[in-house]
Parts: sequence; structure tokens; C-alpha cells
Amino acid sequence: MAFANRLAKDSEKNMKLNRLIITLAVFVSMCAATAAAQAKPQVVRASSAASDIPQVQERPRYQVEPGDTFDVLFELNPEFNQTAVAIQPDGFVTLKGVGDLLVQGKTVPELTDILREHYGKFLNNPTITVVLKDFQKPYFIADGQVARPGKYDLRADTTLTEALAIAGGLTDASKHSRVHLYRRVKDGWAFAQVINVKKMESNGKLTEDPYIHPGDMLFVPKNRISKITPFIPRAGATTGAYTSY
Repeated sequence: MAFANRLAKDSEKNMKLNRLIITLAVFVSMCAATAAAQAKPQVVRASSAASDIPQVQERPRYQVEPGDTFDVLFELNPEFNQTAVAIQPDGFVTLKGVGDLLVQGKTVPELTDILREHYGKFLNNPTITVVLKDFQKPYFIADGQVARPGKYDLRADTTLTEALAIAGGLTDASKHSRVHLYRRVKDGWAFAQVINVKKMESNGKLTEDPYIHPGDMLFVPKNRISKITPFIPRAGATTGAYTSY
């Protein structure tokens, strides 16, 4: 009887030991799986990575203005060729076979399409090339609180901050957070936008730096301090006497 009881106790101990071994094995397996998952390199989705790539702004094309001249060349119909076609003060030109056409404000590709449309009414798929000969040099105007206000040639791709640098940069009296950009339209000036140059440069987001179009005007207003500076008494001044800096 005692022998049977001892066997029963030994069997119960073995069962507990086996359960402990199984529990330890499962725990070790879970730890190994967790470690492997943490060691696995993370994959960055292409879509999220692509969103961080700065977007390149498209450079504006030149738009023809009164006083500009251009040549019109026909590859298969040279009898319609014209040289030094001048854009009149009202924006029209006079061309062989089609008469008067309004072309002011058009880019060269747009002008070419207009000519193809009109000449295509009596010519079969005309091949037309438009070559600008004499035109107003692109420019921009910088005014307000810049070191050298004035009119400047617009060359290559020029952004707003680059245009400000060309004009000598902002002065101590300038309001960096509200640089006004005006764009010339057919009937005069049109307000384009206000640019917070200070925030844009401090955040390093120069992708928000707009390109300057031909004829644009930048205006930099005075900051608040510079407006009240003339009324601040200078050190050593007598009571009631105010001196402007």
C-alpha cells in the first residue's frame, strides 16, 4: 500500500514537472518571435516617401506684348512666310490670308496653335514655326523696404526670395512676414498673394517659394517698430523733444 502511494506521488510530481517544462518552452518561443519581429527592418511605403520629395515649380512662359515682333515660317507653304510681324498697341497683328488676330498675352506655343487653327481652314495640316525676334526683356519690380528698390531684369528661374536678394535684401524696417506679390494683368495690377518669408525661411520650406513672373511687383511694407520709431525719444533728449532717427 505504501509503495502504491509513493508511485502515485511520483507520478503527480512528474506531471507538474512536464507542465512546467512545456510552459517554459512556450515562453522561450514567444520571446524569440518577439525579438525576431523587432530585428526585422521596417519597410517605408513608396507613397509616403514620395510625398517628402520637393515639387519643382513650373517656370512661367513669356507672353507676347505690344511692340514685340516675330517671324512666321511655313515649312510646306513658304508663300505665307512673314518676317518682323509687329504686335500693334491694341494687341492685334495682321497676317497674310487670315487678317487681324488678337495675340497679346499669348505664349509662343499658344500663338503657334492659334495660327495653325486659322491657316488650317484652307491649308492641310500646316507646319508653322513662330520665332520671337524683338521683345520686351522680362523684368520685375521691387519696392518698399528693400535695400535697392527698382526695376530688374528677370533672368532664368527666379523665385521671390532670390528676387529680394537681387534687390539688395530686406532692410531692418521691413515686415518679413507679409511680403506682397502683385501680378500685372491686362487691365492693370492684380493682387496675387502675401508671402511669410520669415516663416518660410525659418522652416526651411523653400518649395513654397513662388516663381516670379515677368512684370511682377514685390512690395515689402514697414514693420510695426519702424512706424513708431520716429516718435520714440532719443537718449539724452530733453523732456518733450522728440528726434527722428
